[in-house]
Amino acid sequence: MEAGTEAEPLLPPRSWRTGRGLWRAGAPTAAEDGTGDNDLHINQAVVFIEDAIQYRSINHRVDSKSLWLYRWYYSRTCQWFLSLTITIILALAFIENPSSLTVTSDVRYRLPAWNPPCGLTESIELLCFLVFTVDVSVKSYLIGWAEFWKNKWLMAYILTLVISLADWIVSLSFFCTESVRIRRILRPFFLLQNSSMMKKTLKSINSTLPEMGSVVLLLAVHLSLFAMFAMLLFARTKDGQQDKEWVGYFRNLPDSLTSLLVLLTTANNPDVMIPAYSKNRAYSIFFILFTVLGNLFLMNLLTAIIYNQFRGYLLKSVQSSLFRRRLGIRAAFEVLSSLRETPTNAQQLHVGTGALLQVLQKVEMDSRCKQAIVRSLKTCSCDELSAAQFQKLFEELDKDAIKQHPPSPEYQSQFMQKMQFAFGHPYFGYLGNVVALANIVSICVVLVMDADKQPSKRDDFFLGAINCFFILYYLLEMLLKILAMGLKRYLSYPSNRFDGLLTVILLVLEVATFALYGFPHPGWRPEFMGLLSLWDMVRLANMLIVFRFLRIIPNMKFMALVVTTLLDLVKNLRAFAGILVVVFYAFAISGIMLFKDAIVPFGNISAINTTYDNGTLQCGTYEQLEYWPNNFDDFAAAVVTLWDVMVVNNWQVFLEAFSRYSSPWAKIYFVAWWLISSVIWVNLFVALLLENFIHKWDRRCHREPLSDIEYQRTVDLMFRDVLEEPTEEELMEKLHQHPHLQLCR
Repeated sequence: MEAGTEAEPLLPPRSWRTGRGLWRAGAPTAAEDGTGDNDLHINQAVVFIEDAIQYRSINHRVDSKSLWLYRWYYSRTCQWFLSLTITIILALAFIENPSSLTVTSDVRYRLPAWNPPCGLTESIELLCFLVFTVDVSVKSYLIGWAEFWKNKWLMAYILTLVISLADWIVSLSFFCTESVRIRRILRPFFLLQNSSMMKKTLKSINSTLPEMGSVVLLLAVHLSLFAMFAMLLFARTKDGQQDKEWVGYFRNLPDSLTSLLVLLTTANNPDVMIPAYSKNRAYSIFFILFTVLGNLFLMNLLTAIIYNQFRGYLLKSVQSSLFRRRLGIRAAFEVLSSLRETPTNAQQLHVGTGALLQVLQKVEMDSRCKQAIVRSLKTCSCDELSAAQFQKLFEELDKDAIKQHPPSPEYQSQFMQKMQFAFGHPYFGYLGNVVALANIVSICVVLVMDADKQPSKRDDFFLGAINCFFILYYLLEMLLKILAMGLKRYLSYPSNRFDGLLTVILLVLEVATFALYGFPHPGWRPEFMGLLSLWDMVRLANMLIVFRFLRIIPNMKFMALVVTTLLDLVKNLRAFAGILVVVFYAFAISGIMLFKDAIVPFGNISAINTTYDNGTLQCGTYEQLEYWPNNFDDFAAAVVTLWDVMVVNNWQVFLEAFSRYSSPWAKIYFVAWWLISSVIWVNLFVALLLENFIHKWDRRCHREPLSDIEYQRTVDLMFRDVLEEPTEEELMEKLHQHPHLQLCR
């Protein structure tokens, strides 16, 4: 189950027991209990197979009541409700004080936000805490108390709940007026503990920290040495006009370190160099040398270290998942084999096909896999299965999910057959792509011609007539394809569903335009009617047409390969997006605690190239660039501000502004965010993206194209050809280590 999935696939070996058979701790054997125990073994096998399907650990209680509770806990309804609870408690940050329910986050124009009364969000929190209490209680019971004390995640889960409840009580005691709420920072833990992949990712990051720490230390030395060189090189002189470099960037050690750290990200290049470079071109050598050593060598070395650490990470994870699947199937075999009378001198155990059919009727699994296994059982002439045969049956779970498209309709008329051949031919699709390209070009021409025209002088006739013509062609193309392929076959292709949906939306929009504003004609500029003006409706249609042009992707082999690979990665690397959500959430809440209401507007001044000391604005500052919406006054604004800093474009503006408005120590917060988000997380994502992409690229480039078959491959199946099958000894050793299931053979 979830609480046990973080264990390594092979634990330290225990002594093996001898004999034959299976029993539960403290329970009668099958011979003593008869039919009731047979039902128990059937239910155990059902749960073990479901564990194998979902790659879950089998180290949980296996008595009848626990099995019922276990299946209930991992049911879709229960897991959906738990996920909903986690989503709700995380989303509370948007509505609780300080609320994000305003149109803008700009401190100059933002109206007072609605803040919920004391007790409203706290009541929702309490309900969520109750759900989490039930969750941790069920998890702890199912794995057993002995295993519970070994599980650090469950211990941390309970500690987080205790601290959160204590902080909740303190909050109500102060009538929700306290400014610091510790439980808000702890909320991401509920998301983190619910995902085994996120836990594994954190474990791998933790193992990478020593190597990353050595490079970060080298970066710190690099920054410190060049900062001291800069302070000596650009020291203050008697001529104040020649001290622009010193005044702007290297006045003291903190400013020097900050300026060079920002230069390391190239965000202030070449601004930081210009004052000195304008005096003497030789000064450029200092900045070029710093950038080459820091940005090109040390930063890329850090990326290489992270990639090297994670290069085999996903493969190891999939190998561990394969072991769990094989172990779950083998555990099901062992419990089912105890249902049969086995001679004492028999060398192998067997499972009856009837017992397996009983199990398959109860197992929740993909209908395709279940039907394939049942077909294999029916075609098999034997009445019993060995362990190898049993495992081979369930290898159906490892195969690609294949979607076969329905056949085209068969027409009797020769004319319809010719129509079907013509409009079902790939060249007809290529013609549609050419027409779509012509539509895009015509829109571009009209937009360029009307770019400088006033809205009152713009004539929408030409653009409206073009849209009308092309939308009619798209409708005709869709109908002809449905005629040639049949509706079911047409809808079986994602590209056709995308194309058809946009065509229908464009048709509805065009009909609505004609109904409100009439047909296009010269001087077509009617008065505003309805929800959208004519120009708004034309623009909306044009945006949909531009979006529809993406239909060309499936017709371009390597572009389609890249796009489908990226889409698969988005679906299969959700754990890393979850890590980013956790980090964003924690830093956003911390930022609100540190910098809420720190930014205070003093008027809309827009002076340029002036100094702040004179009461006006310096060029390139937070105020002059009008970065007022970027603040930490509410959760939504904090998330956007953190995103802008993570991109590192002009992030020195935030460093300077929040240091000036709050405290010089604010720089530590932003530097820590840059290290975690831009350096560690982005490089981690790039490393995993490269590894996944290379594997998928190699596999798909060598696959023969099949027109009527669509492969749906997941990351778990991506490395199937390089995985190692666990041995019989490894499986049995792990089964003998099960805390609640004992084998005596």
